[in-house]
Amino acid sequence: MSCSDDDDNTTDVNTGTADLYATSHTDGNVTKYNLLTNETTLYTTTATDAEGIYYAPEDDSFTIASRGATQTSLQTYISISDIVSATGSLNVDITGPAALQSPRDLAVSGNFYVVADNTTNNNRLFVFERTNSGFTLSRTLNVDFPLWGIEFVNNDLYAVVDTTNELAVFSNFLSSNTSDAAITASKRVVVEGIVRTHGLDFDGDTMVMTDIAQAANTAAGFDTDGAIHVITNFSSKFNAVANGGTLALTDQIRIAGASTLLGNPVNVVYDADADAVYVAELANGGGRVLAFTSVSSNTSGTATPVVNNMLSGVSSLYLYKN
Repeated sequence: MSCSDDDDNTTDVNTGTADLYATSHTDGNVTKYNLLTNETTLYTTTATDAEGIYYAPEDDSFTIASRGATQTSLQTYISISDIVSATGSLNVDITGPAALQSPRDLAVSGNFYVVADNTTNNNRLFVFERTNSGFTLSRTLNVDFPLWGIEFVNNDLYAVVDTTNELAVFSNFLSSNTSDAAITASKRVVVEGIVRTHGLDFDGDTMVMTDIAQAANTAAGFDTDGAIHVITNFSSKFNAVANGGTLALTDQIRIAGASTLLGNPVNVVYDADADAVYVAELANGGGRVLAFTSVSSNTSGTATPVVNNMLSGVSSLYLYKN
């Protein structure tokens, strides 16, 4: 139970805050699960579809990447904790430039909000800077592979290579790419055992990646063929693989099988303190938020989720702890 993206302010979950935020394709709303009290809050937003979310404690806000024909921007909602009822309606406080086409994930480093955007003809990383007055589009970076999940690990930006089983990294991402450009990953590796990857999260030198396998609902077993891959001691393992090489399945823990309810796990959050993984599962049952515990101490095989919350169209997760 730790915050995604930067993952360096985790504390004991028995006190303070431990909130899991989830977005949805179905209606653009945000669901908050209080992991300490088991209370749930539904925030209705002005978005109709969202994928990618980040919570900022400085102004008690969450920012989502809004999708749709007329909604192509970051949206920020401030002072969300003022709502104490189970359901609350929010008006957007900050709207970013209308630059997005098909956002897939959001990663944050300081004041910079990076959106992975994946369309048929364009694969781009939009870098927005948040100031007191709102968002400005700092630079647009064209990438030579289809994007999905992205994650900051210190100054490096890791990105999954959609439609493949590869993981890429852009070293010193912000300082190395200061203006509009076409960029190439510093390194790409094959993650053995994955069919098609989507989500990733890093905490405590463990990287968790997801495998959605068959994405289309026309494929038999598409809603039960997913998996999560847990890679402990990630830094040394990844650094030991040459560019274009393979990270062996023997260096990973693969959790899969019908009992996991994993079909299309599109997004994931890992908490090193609790050794728990939270998964946005899109295909099985129309959408679920799942949780698995003791993941780094397990051997590869099947598992049963300890949390199984139905959430139609779930698309992304963010876990904030304090």
